[in-house]
This record gives sequence, C-alpha cells and structure tokens, in this order.
Amino acid sequence: MAAPFSPRPGFRPNNRRFGNRGPVKKEALHAINERITAPMIRLVGDNTVNDIVELRVALQEAQKQELDLVEISPTASPPVCRIMDYQKFLYEQKRKQKEIKANSAKVVIKEIRLGPQTDEHDFNFKLNHAIKFLKDGNKVKVDVFFRGRTIVYKEHGEAILLKFADALLEYGKPESMPKLEGKRMIMMITPKK
Repeated sequence: MAAPFSPRPGFRPNNRRFGNRGPVKKEALHAINERITAPMIRLVGDNTVNDIVELRVALQEAQKQELDLVEISPTASPPVCRIMDYQKFLYEQKRKQKEIKANSAKVVIKEIRLGPQTDEHDFNFKLNHAIKFLKDGNKVKVDVFFRGRTIVYKEHGEAILLKFADALLEYGKPESMPKLEGKRMIMMITPKK
C-alpha cells in the first residue's frame, strides 16, 4: 500500500502556521456549581436566605431546588452567587441581545453621483431618488466626480452639491459642507426625523 500523498516532506495540515488549531472550546461566562472555587460565598436568590454561607451548603441548597449555583460577581468579597436555572438565564440573555440588535437602527448609505456639468433633467431625476432614499430613512452620499481635466470646474461641482442640498432641505439636512477628496467632491445628507 502506498503512503498518503503529501505535497512536501514534513507538511502537516494541523500545523500552527496554517491557523488550524482544532475545535475551539467555549468558556462559560460564569462559574457554576463545582467550578466555583471560593470557600465562603454570599448567597442570593428568590427562595433562599440572603446570607454568607459555605460553598458546600449553597451547593446542597441548589441541588435541593434542582437548580444551579451561579457565581454572579466573582470579584466581590466574598463572591456573590445566585441559585437559578442557568440555561434559562443564558437563553434570556441571548434573547435580550437579539432584541437590542433588532431595535438598533441600521444606517444604510445610498450613493448618488453627479458630474460637474450635470444638466437639469438628470439633476431632477437624481433628486427624486434622493428624496425617496431620505423618506425611507437612509443617509444619502452625494458626490461629484471630476474626470480628467474637469477638475478645473471645482466651483461648478460645489455649486451643484449646494443646490442639491438646498432642494432636499425639507427631507434632510447636510452633515457638512462639500469637501474635495481626490477627484471627488462629497457631501452627506441625513434624513430629518
């Protein structure tokens, strides 16, 4: 039987050089049950007497209630532990994080590009798009791109951007004045709330 193919002598795919270090173990967020190391703890919870007790007594109380003993504040003196259903606690934390993430507004930036010589029809066409974007709650990034020698018309580009911002005043407000970055003059417009 032939040896398995190896691209070069000494090649090992699990080598650290290739970043494959095997499965990553997730560490628990809190020390629970037997992982708590302090001999004396402050026990808190719904169906317990809030007091400083020995760890073994707290573990027995948690077993009696068929719940987990969870170290809430390991840096306190003595550490604070609570009797609770740890899996339910983790589930509720994930759900809260999901809600916070869903409620946080995702900012979408829509881009509109103009030229220094943009005619009236194109200007109005792109203005209507910007109005729609602002009504949807998106930010609008308007830029004038200068091709080749059109960079000499910087004041035309600035005038178009200011005219664009002025036409959008009832839907949004400019974050800053137009500024030149390389061959582009850029202005951001945020929607009015």
